[in-house]
Amino acid sequence: MNIEEVMMSNPPICEFLYEAIVDIADIQNLGQSLQGQRFIVNILGGVFNGPRLKGKVLPGGADRQLLRPDGIKELDALYEIETDDGTVITVHNQVVVDMPTPEQRYACSVVKFRAPSGQYEWLNRRVFVGNLESLKPSRNAVKIRIFQVN
Repeated sequence: MNIEEVMMSNPPICEFLYEAIVDIADIQNLGQSLQGQRFIVNILGGVFNGPRLKGKVLPGGADRQLLRPDGIKELDALYEIETDDGTVITVHNQVVVDMPTPEQRYACSVVKFRAPSGQYEWLNRRVFVGNLESLKPSRNAVKIRIFQVN
């Protein structure tokens, strides 16, 4: 079997984990760096819902952004979610946004969770990816969809 046959015989499958609507503050310019223009967006709260967990997005996190000279935007969001049973989980979402035109928008991420021992500790042992969609101008929020890679 060659490498192409091996890759195609067992491709990864993504399973929907949850969708979050995250309310955000206005973007703040942090100035230019050697790597590009820096911004920060504070996370104000929100909700998330999926088949295995649901709850609220806690206020207090932030999304640090870098607009590179090549036009690519790197987002690095760190925030907490609280499940409906009161468990607090840290979310680290790193997104790459490439938008040569609005129709060709690419916004995909790698997501890491830090969950306490117990019911949700399985989140610490899996790989997750996601996508991001702005809800502006109707709402100052983003829609984030997270998937577990199996």
